[in-house]
Amino acid sequence: MSEDKYFKFYNAVLVVPLIAVLTIWLVFWLELSLQVNWNFLGIFPRTLSGLKGVVFSPLIHSSVEHLYNNTIPVAILLGALVYFYQDIYGKVLIWGILISGIVTWIIGRPSYHIGISGLIYVLASFIFFKGIFTKHYRLVALSLVVVFIYGGLLWYIFPIEDGISWEGHLGGFTAGLLMALMIKVKTPPVKKYEWEQEDFNEQDDPFLRHFDADGNFVENNEEQSHTEEASVKITYHFKKSLPEEGKD
Repeated sequence: MSEDKYFKFYNAVLVVPLIAVLTIWLVFWLELSLQVNWNFLGIFPRTLSGLKGVVFSPLIHSSVEHLYNNTIPVAILLGALVYFYQDIYGKVLIWGILISGIVTWIIGRPSYHIGISGLIYVLASFIFFKGIFTKHYRLVALSLVVVFIYGGLLWYIFPIEDGISWEGHLGGFTAGLLMALMIKVKTPPVKKYEWEQEDFNEQDDPFLRHFDADGNFVENNEEQSHTEEASVKITYHFKKSLPEEGKD
């Protein structure tokens, strides 16, 4: 499969992020409209009732600011995941939500942990590590872009700020790394130029034939001989002038 066929734009690249963004905003709008608080649907660590938050916590947000801060990253990272990993993005999403939620349920403080930021850390971690592991130049480039844009997220897997679920972030980061190690992905073969082929003969190349194995310039005697044979030879004929009449 060529790279053009493997990395291609299709409807899911826009549809999946759009559905995710509309869903979390719709849930928040319903909370405001119905004047209810659904924080109890979040993850409450080490309680049976708190396990329901493994599934529902990504949909719940505490404020407009909380929701807005998560909207752009989840849309961008989901779009990148679907575009570059179209065969496995569903598996990454399902397992990412479950693993990150369970890790949060195990290590979290006794409080309700809510928000889609755990999934954001799953996506950022998976995209970064998977690109490095595959060594495909496009996926490695994507990893570097993720680090450049979202590298600052790494600090929030530590308890540096009150009110932020660093446990959820750490769970997402861990889940992304585990899936990058365990989930296999097919990558297209990298295009090789003629000089990269194993059976390439340097003597067949009109430029490289002028250099030896150490890179030193050498004259090609065979080519020079051909040039000499092909050269035009000019022979000049002359004769002595005859003596002028009347002169001895």
